[in-house]
Amino acid sequence: MTRRVFQALGLGALAIGLSSCEFGGLSPIFPTPVSPNGQDIYNTYLGISVPAIVIFLGVEAALLWVIIRYRRSRLPVGYVPPQVYGNTRLEVLWTVIPLIIVLAIAGYSFNELLKDFQPISNQQMNVTVSGHQFGWAYDYQEYGITVHQEGTLATEVTPFVVPTHTLIKLRFRGTDVIHSWWVPAISGKTDAVPGYDNFSWLKIDQVGKWRGECAELCGSGHSTMQIIVQSMAMPDFNSWVAQQKTASASVSSSPST
Repeated sequence: MTRRVFQALGLGALAIGLSSCEFGGLSPIFPTPVSPNGQDIYNTYLGISVPAIVIFLGVEAALLWVIIRYRRSRLPVGYVPPQVYGNTRLEVLWTVIPLIIVLAIAGYSFNELLKDFQPISNQQMNVTVSGHQFGWAYDYQEYGITVHQEGTLATEVTPFVVPTHTLIKLRFRGTDVIHSWWVPAISGKTDAVPGYDNFSWLKIDQVGKWRGECAELCGSGHSTMQIIVQSMAMPDFNSWVAQQKTASASVSSSPST
């Protein structure tokens, strides 16, 4: 039996070790955060998961020790362990300590929600993100352009382009059913709800491209609602904006058939 216990512990240690390896990010669960709120969410994940894992391993280790130490084969025939019918101090401790832990987790998480999912007032750019079946529309309010990111699985969707080193306020809306905008490296899931605005923000300080998806089952084409966020330096972003305006003007000036 001891051999099986050590085999189980070895497999558990291997699983934990693999979970800390880098596969394109900080772990197989989270990609490397590129926005401060994405980093905050990752820190919250660690702040909750690490104590939970420590508590879990402690409880399991104590349970295994009791099983091995007091297994029947090591005790005399007819042995009856001491009968304990109550311990007020112990019962208070195992009630109060978990309560404190749960309240600490709730307070920590709520503080992150207030910081990362509330309207900001010091933004440098405003973008309204509208979800529809099955795609996204990004309205750049300061530039008067709208980028449509229609869902597809055949090719890459049109990217949502943002400049680096720019604090961008995101306003989320739904035009038909509830959608949920989620790019793990940038922000948490933010619902786009018809008739109600939700808010978040992003600030990316490096050039790159990151992927996400709609995280709310919204119909038969839900799987096609992919998201790509592409960041570029401000001069490149200004050139991209000029191209979008030129393309929009040419479409609007073309004669209808």
